[in-house]
Parts: sequence; structure tokens; C-alpha cells
Amino acid sequence: MGIDDTIFALASGAGRAGIAVIRLSGPAAGDALKRLCGGDLPRPRQATRVSLRQPENKAVVLDDGLALWFPAPASFTGEDVVELHVHGGPAVIGGVLAALAGLAGLRPAEAGEFSRRGFENGKFDLTAAEGLADLIDAETEAQRRQAQRQSRGELGRLYESWRQRLIRAQALTEADIDFSDEDIPDDLVAEALAIAAVLDLEIAAHLDDGKRGERLRAGLYLAIVGPPNAGKSSLLNRLARRDAAIVSDIAGTTRDVIDVHLDLGGYPVIAADTAGLRQARDSIESEGVRRARERAGDADMKLAVFDATDLDTAHGLDALTLELIDGDSLVVLNKCDLVNAPLAPLPDQIAGRPAYPLSAKTGAGFDDLLDALQNEAASRMAGAGAGLTRHRHRAALVSCRQALGRAAHAAEAELIGEDLRLASRELGRITGRVDVEDLLDLIF
Repeated sequence: MGIDDTIFALASGAGRAGIAVIRLSGPAAGDALKRLCGGDLPRPRQATRVSLRQPENKAVVLDDGLALWFPAPASFTGEDVVELHVHGGPAVIGGVLAALAGLAGLRPAEAGEFSRRGFENGKFDLTAAEGLADLIDAETEAQRRQAQRQSRGELGRLYESWRQRLIRAQALTEADIDFSDEDIPDDLVAEALAIAAVLDLEIAAHLDDGKRGERLRAGLYLAIVGPPNAGKSSLLNRLARRDAAIVSDIAGTTRDVIDVHLDLGGYPVIAADTAGLRQARDSIESEGVRRARERAGDADMKLAVFDATDLDTAHGLDALTLELIDGDSLVVLNKCDLVNAPLAPLPDQIAGRPAYPLSAKTGAGFDDLLDALQNEAASRMAGAGAGLTRHRHRAALVSCRQALGRAAHAAEAELIGEDLRLASRELGRITGRVDVEDLLDLIF
């Protein structure tokens, strides 16, 4: 990829649409617009109606549309940028892209190249670029809000403010080393360590977030577990509001894990219907039970589903499912419509966890369970704000704290200064200020 190349790509979604947006960026973008439309460039940042024609044969009209001209540096990439708004049919889009490909100095953009150029030209930092990617992928309202905050630079500004404070601490330490024979204050290193100590506490509090931002970005994982024929698949279908899983009176219908993405009160939840827990009768069922246990162990939350009619039987509730109930579980007593006196006589807690009687068939009691699930999802993801959203942020902050810890216990000013420099570098790696070439291809 050459930095002097002019790139182009379809910026809107693929497929038929009323309008499609084709974006160009680079030094030849303005010239390409003049070749396609003729005449002078339109006024900057003003939509202008144009007739797009074949550069080699002006008699061939590709489309009538709108053109916008964003001269550098006031553009998304910091380069000259052109946007063409054309009709969204495949033939129109293909014709315009083919015409651009025929112009000297232009080439199709690589995946993520527009955003990468914006980063390299200082239009935003790495955290904002990641926020923009999350905004494009956001499926729920809470995900959108978090991604917007990050794309606007809230997270980057926080980390940069921390880095600037560390740079000041470094400067104090360097002054003590370089000018020790001159008339300077005696407590410069102590002041630097005080700055580092306060910052260490702030970073520790930032890390102690219950991974809310990462959960909100990826989705809260909910495993639905229970014995065969307890109604797990019926419950999943009611949560999903569609027939996502096969429902049958035959026990053991579900043999693999079925994942369904849900939007619960604006929060993303990935619900997994798992195989019924019992002594397996064949190798396929045995693998399904193993996967069910594995998913339950990895899940952020569990719904332990029981057949409410088993409360009146001699063997009682399923022992294998009871073993999986912990502090991250909600209990569902399904098939309450088959109990002699529905809802009233059923316990409100099982194994110390809230128990919700319902009928996945009729919907009785479902709203109470849904409210509980939404509250649990909010408690695990709400308030993420400008919080951590990626493992690489967390790993760099942990390394930063380790360096600050070493500085606090170092005996020599030179060692303190080196550890402060390493701590500052870790913060710079998050935003892209220093030493991030190995990350760019992965991020963009």
C-alpha cells in the first residue's frame, strides 16, 4: 500500500439500495472527480448534482448523482476526499467503480484503509478507530452508546491525560539526575513518585470494572441448562421470539449447543440452548452433555431450567442441574401450567437463587423472568461509560501498573525514571502514540 496512492471503495452496504456512497481518498481524488464529471471542483462540503460519465467516452452517462468534495486536511482521512452518491443498483455501482479503476493513480482500497489513513494522519487515535468499528457492528442501543463515546475520543483522552502526567513525572526524575549539582529542589523524585502513586490508584479503579465494557461489546453469555424435556428449547424460542430451536416431547432432542443473539432492554445477550443433562445413552449425546457442561462453566450467567412437576415426585429436581447453580444463576420452574395450583405453591428460591415459575408454552410468568434477565444484564454491563472494551487495553494497563509498582520500590533515580518511561510507553501503545506498527494490520 502506497501512501501516495488514491484509493476508492463502496462505503455503503453491498446489495441493492436507493443510494450508494462511493468514497475516494488521496492526492488524485479531485482530479478523478473532474475526469468523471467535467468542469471545476464543486464547493467544499456542499452536495452538488453531477452527471457521471465515462472518462474515455463522455457520451456514456454512468449515472446522475451527487458529489461532495472535502479538501485536505478537513476530511475523514486528512487527505483530499470525494464522495459520490449514486443510485444503489449493482450495474450503476459496478460501472462507476470500473471507471475509477481505469484512471491512473487510483486503486481499490484495502479493508480498513480509510480509517488507517485517518489514524496515520492524526485525525483520531487507535481507541477512536476501534470505537468506529464497534459503532458499525453495534446491534443494540447500549452497544451504540458505548461505541459512540469511544469513537468521539473519550477513552483516548483519558489515557492521554494519564500519559501526560507520567511524562511530567519522568521530567522531574530526569531533572534530578541531570542537574543534581545545581540549585534545584531536593524532593523532585518524591514528587514524581507521588504522581505515579496517585495514577496507579486511578488505573487500578479503572481496571476493577467487572469487564463491563468488554461484555457490552461482545455480548453477555447466557447458558440455558437443565435436564432433558424441561422446556429449555421452548424457553429459548420465547426469548428469541421465533422458532430458533426444535421443540419436541421426545427427551434429548437438543444434542448440540444452539446460540441465539438477543437484545434484552438494549443490552446484547447470547443465549445458548444446551443438551439435557443426564447419563448419555450414546457417543453423540455424551458429546452434547460435555459441551453443555463446558458452556455452563464459561457462561457469564446461567438459567437452570427444571420441570415444575418434578417437585411433586419422589426423586425431586434434577441433581445434575442443581450442581451447576451458583451466584450467577437464575432458576426457572417451567411447566407451571401443569402444576395443580399454578404459581402459588412453588418456591421462590432454589439452592439460594431466585426461582421464577413460568410456562414457556402459555407465557405465564415470562414477563417476570424477562425483567429479571434485563436487570441482571444491566447490572453486568451498565455504566461502562468510557471503560475498557478490549483485551489489549487491559493488558497494556496491567503492564503499566507493573512498571509503576517497580518504580515505587526502586532505589535509584535512574531506575525510577526507566520504569516511568516503560509505564508511559504502555499507555502510548493503547492510543497509538508509540510503538504500534505491529498492531495496525490487526486493528484496521
